[in-house]
Amino acid sequence: MKLSFQNIEKKFSDLKVIENFSREIQDGELVALVGPSGCGKSTLLHIAAGLEKPTTGAMLADGKPLDGPHPERTLMFQENALYPWLTLAQNVALALEFQKVDKQDALKQAHQWLAKVNLQSFENYYPHQVSGGMRQRAALARAFISHPKALLLDEPFGALDALTRMTLQDALRELIREASPTVLLVTHDVDEALFLADRILVFSQRPATVLKEFNLAHHEKTHDLSEFAPMRREILGLLGIHAEQDEAAAILEEVEA
Repeated sequence: MKLSFQNIEKKFSDLKVIENFSREIQDGELVALVGPSGCGKSTLLHIAAGLEKPTTGAMLADGKPLDGPHPERTLMFQENALYPWLTLAQNVALALEFQKVDKQDALKQAHQWLAKVNLQSFENYYPHQVSGGMRQRAALARAFISHPKALLLDEPFGALDALTRMTLQDALRELIREASPTVLLVTHDVDEALFLADRILVFSQRPATVLKEFNLAHHEKTHDLSEFAPMRREILGLLGIHAEQDEAAAILEEVEA
């Protein structure tokens, strides 16, 4: 699925969070959005999901304007949002049941997808009985089970420890290789963006504009990202400038108060 952001501007009352954003995300491409907290990255995901409408501009999927959420575009959050009264298999199957798939068939497919994320022995466990990483694996299975054409990921591994996060990044990359969805990833982890993305867009402070775009397509990557060290330093430098500005602004606010 090709996603087209055309001159997107978004305001909430008088607060402008996105300014004149235009980009095309090609079919099967993974683009990471990196930038300061509150700069509008998640709002762009919500616009792509059809949960928000731009104030001005147009959001297209395969050349057609969005008219709301659709199962072809799946949004996954940092919080796994599993229902505590359902087993992992039932949680995953629910994505298909919402699409009127037979309950037994949905459960069968849920077992298959849980096996793909190495949870084949935990289908009948409840969310509180497994670790945070395992719950997020189940959330990944639920995101992929309906075969979305676009996957919109909002800090999906942000709440996990570093080792678990790396393991889930590997799992995500394998699922993407198999299913080939278009992926838009919001992350504050620069290494995660370097490891997963074909392109990285670095955003400014609110209202969001793109400071710089980095192309990583056609690189076979491991978690040893040493070859990308110069790019990593440049991205951190772009983000660090704004972090210093935030700190200075906060000190000035305190003095003026």
